[in-house]
Amino acid sequence: MPVKNAMIQIVEHVNRTIKKLDDSQIDRMVSSIENSEKIFLMGAGRSGLAGRAFAMRLVQLGLTVYVTGESVTPAMTEKDLLIAVSGSGETHSVVNAARTAKGVGSKILAVTSYPRSSLGKIADHVIMVEGRTKIDIEKDHLKHQIEGTHTSLTPLGTLFEDTVMIFFDGIIARLMTHLKAEEIDMKRRHATLE
Repeated sequence: MPVKNAMIQIVEHVNRTIKKLDDSQIDRMVSSIENSEKIFLMGAGRSGLAGRAFAMRLVQLGLTVYVTGESVTPAMTEKDLLIAVSGSGETHSVVNAARTAKGVGSKILAVTSYPRSSLGKIADHVIMVEGRTKIDIEKDHLKHQIEGTHTSLTPLGTLFEDTVMIFFDGIIARLMTHLKAEEIDMKRRHATLE
């Protein structure tokens, strides 16, 4: 069944990626979040949706968080952090936002599959999250099928975005512990107008 097979491949990828995550990178990310005055999230497409979901949970933890591009997003300062999410690390809007944030002295934390990408080179810290991204599109499917080396049926970055979403939930769990936040505290900050 293609649906179940794809789901199994996604879960197996997430599990393999979790084991490869660098604990020192995670520590730096948590520290950067805790020591920033304001936190800004930037991502495009599905990466942006994962970033928005993370921003929502950070707000529910009581942190001051904004999603770039929204009309209520204030200016950044050198006391702030931009978390830039891009599987390829080459998404123009995300790279340009990181350059602008760097120009005002903000810290940049990149979440990407490609630490040596344009985004990775701009960032102060990089969290490497493995995932098949839109730049990994299989070029010769028949050749790969014959060789038995073809990739899974997870199109255009699904593995990166799904893994990032779960990774961000793990970061929230760690921050809850650090900030001594209970679920009831988060519920009080949950949106009442939906």
